[in-house]
Amino acid sequence: MILVLNGPNLNLLGRREPGVYGSGTLEDLERQCEEWGAELGVTVTCRQSNFEGQLLEWVHEAAEQGFRGIVLNPGALTHYSYALRDAISGQDLPVVEVHLSNVDAREAFRHVSVTAGVCRGKISGLGARGYRYALEELTELTG
Repeated sequence: MILVLNGPNLNLLGRREPGVYGSGTLEDLERQCEEWGAELGVTVTCRQSNFEGQLLEWVHEAAEQGFRGIVLNPGALTHYSYALRDAISGQDLPVVEVHLSNVDAREAFRHVSVTAGVCRGKISGLGARGYRYALEELTELTG
C-alpha cells in the first residue's frame, strides 16, 4: 500500500490557476493515482488536507497502518514547514516529494524546499505524471 498525501489548496485543482496546475481536479488526480497503482499491483490511498497538523498525523501513522511508502505534495508547506520535515525524517518509510508545476521556474520563494532533503527524491514540473513516477519508484523500492 502506498499513501498519497496532498497538502494545502490542492483541493482547488481545476479551479485554481489552471494555467499553472492544469484543468484536472483533485478527484481526477486521485482516481488516476489509484488506476496507476492497480497497474503496478499496489493499493493506493489518497488523502488531502489544508491543515498542517493533519498531514503530520498521517505521516506519523502511515507505517503502523501498513503503508510501504508515501507520495507527498506538500503544497506551500514545502517552503516553510519544518514540522512536516521533522515528521518525514522521524519515520522510516520512503517519501517522494511531488509538485505538479515546475517550482524552480516560478517565484523565488518556491525554489526552496525544506522537505525535499529528507525525501527519497523530488519530482517537479511533470504534472500528474510526476505522481506516476513517484508511485513507480516506491513500488520498485519497497517491492
